[in-house]
Amino acid sequence: MHTISYPAIVTFWFVTTADPGSVLDAEPKADRGFGRKLLAQINPTWPITPIGEFPLNRSSKPGRDEFYIAGYPGVAVVQTFVADSEKLTETVGYLREALPAAETYMFAEGTDSDYAGFAHYVGENLRRSLTATREQVLEDIGLPEPFEAPYWAGEKAEQLGGITLPFEPKDLVREAQKNWIGIDLEPGAGGPDVHVVGYAIDGRPEPKIAKKQEKKTKTVNEVAVKFAEKDKAYDDYEAAGDTDEGNEFAELADASVAAARRVGRSLRRRLGQAKDSLQERLRNSDR
Repeated sequence: MHTISYPAIVTFWFVTTADPGSVLDAEPKADRGFGRKLLAQINPTWPITPIGEFPLNRSSKPGRDEFYIAGYPGVAVVQTFVADSEKLTETVGYLREALPAAETYMFAEGTDSDYAGFAHYVGENLRRSLTATREQVLEDIGLPEPFEAPYWAGEKAEQLGGITLPFEPKDLVREAQKNWIGIDLEPGAGGPDVHVVGYAIDGRPEPKIAKKQEKKTKTVNEVAVKFAEKDKAYDDYEAAGDTDEGNEFAELADASVAAARRVGRSLRRRLGQAKDSLQERLRNSDR
């Protein structure tokens, strides 16, 4: 009797192009309507709520009743939480069949264990499926792919002996994704941003957008200090984007204009004081 469950984050890739990696390298934007339509097609009774737009490879993982979805030319991706993904061929069929595709790839990583797995379908036909923990193979269907060889040979992980597998299942899953999809989604790996839209199906309200706070103009010195601090504390884990740089130059321009205005006000005030003083002296000279 099966009593152990393997909760996992499962990512589905639906591919109809020969080179999905080149599509994703262009970092196309996600269409909010695509995911909503897909979820409504899977289950028309779900209350669908958009919960944000973000890069799949630089975000927290979806929770229960959450989906991260995007559709690009020839490639679509769906990521969600699955309560028990022991055998990928049995537990998530409704999602695997959600979109027609020449090839469908599935990648699973356990949320509270070292469980991981992957599967590859050509049309509706299973080509390869493997799910495992370090201590147990749960599903093994089809012939191993060439990229699996060094893992089974024990060349990619410390050997623990006994009945343990000669590799970490999650490492093999990431290798499978790089070979089949053509990109590395690990944070800090240098891969492209995979833009997705998040949805919830538990009836929660759509997040409110915070009101934009009134902008306070910085002084030239304050902006200059910000530039200096940025150079000193540069974090090479994630390069600063063009938007940040543009904002800083905009702040510098604003600060310069504000400074000019302050100088103008000060000059007008001093001229006014001189004028008053001169008029007073002229009145005294008449006396």
